[in-house]
Amino acid sequence: MSETAKILGDEASYLLEHRCSAIPREQLHLPGPDFVDRVMIDNDRSPQVLRNMQALYNHGRLGGTGYLSILPVDQGIEHSAGASFAPNPLYFDPANIVELALEGGCNAVASTLGGLASVARRYAHKIPLLLKLNHNETLTYPTMHDQTLFASVDQAHAMGCVAVGATIYFGSPECRRQIEEISEAFERAHELGMVTVLWAYLRNPAFKQEGTDYHVAADLTGQAIHLAATLKADIVKQKLAETNDGYRAIGFGHTHHRVYGELTSEHPIDLARYQVASCYLGRAGLINSGGASGGESDLAQAVRTAVINKRGGGMGLISGRKAFQKPMAEGVQLLNAIQDVYLDPQVTIA
Repeated sequence: MSETAKILGDEASYLLEHRCSAIPREQLHLPGPDFVDRVMIDNDRSPQVLRNMQALYNHGRLGGTGYLSILPVDQGIEHSAGASFAPNPLYFDPANIVELALEGGCNAVASTLGGLASVARRYAHKIPLLLKLNHNETLTYPTMHDQTLFASVDQAHAMGCVAVGATIYFGSPECRRQIEEISEAFERAHELGMVTVLWAYLRNPAFKQEGTDYHVAADLTGQAIHLAATLKADIVKQKLAETNDGYRAIGFGHTHHRVYGELTSEHPIDLARYQVASCYLGRAGLINSGGASGGESDLAQAVRTAVINKRGGGMGLISGRKAFQKPMAEGVQLLNAIQDVYLDPQVTIA
């Protein structure tokens, strides 16, 4: 039994032996060491973008596999520095965030303008840097859910970043403005040769109905992912789908009966496969988020998410709080456990 199967425990057979039949793997543009040559070569990105994408693929423990393990730390703005770093004050210093990504064998580290700028000269040549351009700062009261630009693409380029990232809260009243801002930012990033990563999240109180949170429904997250690919995101970050039927439960928008029952099922890998299909059948890479830290269960949860992402056809995991809210050695162990899933030949595409 592989280490991955041991960690999955009672779910090992359920997750490792499942086969997707609705959207077969043969229809997907799957991750691999030749992804740039095989898939991205068709698009309009410049040689500089392709070079920087390859730099992401070549770094860390997953270098040469076509999979990505990214450490994101922007929670100092999104949740407050105290809430984020009090569990481990070491990470108030951005240098230690980058050291965790290096020690953990990550492909890249994603963080804020000030955080990366404070250490860019020391680290930009040692690990690919991804600058998060916008944030939902939470000091404003009453609380609002919006994304504000904190940085420009040119600032990211000047500090040596290979990629930029941004969030759009699809479904929110402000999303039309965010779409325009990020469309312009991503076009500028591609002009300067940088890879683009979109956090394609949903935000609307109406997406919670009768105790079910449809912010993580496969049909609604799938549409957010499709919009992200439409905005020319090279990589799309999305939460792992946990349910489905969002359109019909909320009673709005447009869907099709085949989305439910023919193209998906209740199995988490089938829900992930629908998310990958929404990424132009994998022409844009899907990376799922690791989620909040839950204590002792973090490693098992992260491995489970990685297995579902990989078997669904995704490109990797972007996990922050589960790693940096622990002592560094434990954070490294968790990041390595995630990476081991993508290195494990027994974890195949479903």
